[in-house]
Amino acid sequence: MGSARSLDLLLILLFFISSSWRISTSSSTPLVGSNAENTFLECMSSKPHPFSSQIHTPYIPSYSSLLYSYSTQHLRLLNSTKAAHKPTAIVTPKNEQEIKKALLCSKRNGLQIRVRSGGHDYEGLSLKSSFAFIVIDLVNFRSISVDVRTQTAWVQSGATVGELAYRIAEKSKTLGFPSGICPTMGVGGHFSGGGIGALVRKYGTAADNIIDAFILDVTGRILNRKSMGENLFWAIRGGSGASFGIILAWKIKLVPIPEIVTVFSPTRTLEQGAAKLFVKWQQIADKLPVDLFIRAVIQPGSWNGHKTVQVVFNSLYLGGTGDLLRIMQKSFPELGLTANDCTETNWIGSVLKLSFTPNVETLLNRTHPDTLPFKAKSDYVQKPIPENGLSGIWKGVLELEASTFLILEPFGGKMNAISESAIPFPHRKGNLYEIQYLVKWNQGQAPEKHIDWIRNLYSYMTPYVSSNPRASYVNYRDLDLGKNDIPNMSYLKAASSWGTKYFKGNFKRLAMVKKQVDPQNFFKDEQSIPPYSAPSCCY
Repeated sequence: MGSARSLDLLLILLFFISSSWRISTSSSTPLVGSNAENTFLECMSSKPHPFSSQIHTPYIPSYSSLLYSYSTQHLRLLNSTKAAHKPTAIVTPKNEQEIKKALLCSKRNGLQIRVRSGGHDYEGLSLKSSFAFIVIDLVNFRSISVDVRTQTAWVQSGATVGELAYRIAEKSKTLGFPSGICPTMGVGGHFSGGGIGALVRKYGTAADNIIDAFILDVTGRILNRKSMGENLFWAIRGGSGASFGIILAWKIKLVPIPEIVTVFSPTRTLEQGAAKLFVKWQQIADKLPVDLFIRAVIQPGSWNGHKTVQVVFNSLYLGGTGDLLRIMQKSFPELGLTANDCTETNWIGSVLKLSFTPNVETLLNRTHPDTLPFKAKSDYVQKPIPENGLSGIWKGVLELEASTFLILEPFGGKMNAISESAIPFPHRKGNLYEIQYLVKWNQGQAPEKHIDWIRNLYSYMTPYVSSNPRASYVNYRDLDLGKNDIPNMSYLKAASSWGTKYFKGNFKRLAMVKKQVDPQNFFKDEQSIPPYSAPSCCY
């Protein structure tokens, strides 16, 4: 573990190491394929630490089931790119030493690495590549240790947001964490890209509340915050951690939540005045008390038997109904919220309500219930969109016979108090709300018209969203913004296409950290941070 580690650090790490090593397929897996594949498998079985968990290759049945297990929404991505490789192997390690073994054996045999911690990889970069690679799937690497006394938790990267919420609720009714709403997201990717959720106005992003981490670097060292240094620790909290190493675990700061919170989700159609309500929402959503989060979801609906647009005001208030109604009467009386619209619950109850999860035990289900193929994009809005601009949105939502959504999440509050450079996630003061555009279609339907639809809507929105750069959220990965030429990654190319859109002025510092910790650019994908050298004066 290294002489620099303290006894406490060793004890934390020992907590994460599983005691049940299972003899696996490494001895029975056919050595069929390229020399790189065969020598990789031989390396994995070699001493002094032979890999004892499962190695799944294309020649055994478990490979396909694992490849598609909780990522069938990526069938579009896996089947559409003829030049893309599927993984040479998928490894499912049980502990740190096995992850290190997979890393070092990949390097020795000319294979790249992709890491998967959940299933919300919007462009499927953990499942396909233009070069030979293996997947390190952290499905078995998801221990969670909650310390109520210190109001902290250690969570391994393969755990999901739902599993984390479940474990926190086991220990406390008045602690929570500001992660995203969908419970099947893996924390490894979610936290390292920022992490926006219903507590964002009160406590900031998930990444704002990370206080330590363990990362496996390109040389095979396991580093914590002290040993990795503040530059790397800064980079992995919102800068897309897979560019810098393999995040093993996060130490997070839990946040206080009242015993009683209130959720409400009134829906209004255009015929019921949704357009006027949305105009008002834009004016007040970022200025409401920080205990009140009201996001707007624009989607198709029906009214008296015909198709229309509806807006759902999906909301969480950190307090009881009485106080909420007084705030709403003062700030948003047009919505007409009543006590009948509200449900009082506790924090874990709000997690269930906002994610449409039927019961607490379902939070432990890692499989996303929606397996439809999809395409997403994102934007940030800094001035309210005028009514004549909204008319194009209503028209666009009604164009397709498909599931189309615009999910708009308000900022303000704590987000205004954190500087753009505090962590790599830069989208702070000056942003009223963030938009996620999403379109889904049925298996067998041609994806082209649906992808064209979202691209056309994105183009239409250009005058109404941020500019210079037109910002995007890295957790809603979008290869339309541009992708790197993997063998010849260019900092300037990446900066001009997607780098400054995701990270604004923080992109150069990220690239400088990359140069320090991974100068040969081993950890790379189509939108990973490229290495860049710059004068030390600019750090």
